[in-house]
Amino acid sequence: MPRMITANGISLTKNLTGMMKLVAVEMETDIEKHIAALHAIPETIMSSKPAPGKWSKKEIMGHLIDSAQTNIRRFISAQYEDEPYIVYNQDKWVLLNGYQQWDTNNIIELWYQLNKQICRILENMPPGAAERNCRSEAVHTIGWLATDYLKHLRHHLHVVLELEPVAYP
Repeated sequence: MPRMITANGISLTKNLTGMMKLVAVEMETDIEKHIAALHAIPETIMSSKPAPGKWSKKEIMGHLIDSAQTNIRRFISAQYEDEPYIVYNQDKWVLLNGYQQWDTNNIIELWYQLNKQICRILENMPPGAAERNCRSEAVHTIGWLATDYLKHLRHHLHVVLELEPVAYP
């Protein structure tokens, strides 16, 4: 019998379907925990670039939007396509989206809603789906991509909020 684990009062079997639900719970906890702090950062700080060629905090949040959109496509497409190839050029996406000119609150709200959508996708993933493969720079399971996405999200959030660094990758 699979070992039972709990996350925020939810009992999960220790398998990839349970892992997807756990990742969703952790992600939702993180975004809810940090949303007010993100909105509290002044526009001048969000727009300031630390050095030429480096992203501002606003652009880092834009990058997280692009990453969320790309991973939504991976998490959905890999459930019905055989090993879809889904990549993106992060620097070009940030530049071409023009996040530096966006209103910061709009960036934060879009980031928030996209990550809530990812949580729903992971929670609703049918048994076995997390074991399906998707190609990015390498072939990975949806389960691996979801846990990697959470680490990536935490890394960048900690940079924007000036919290203790989270190593990534």
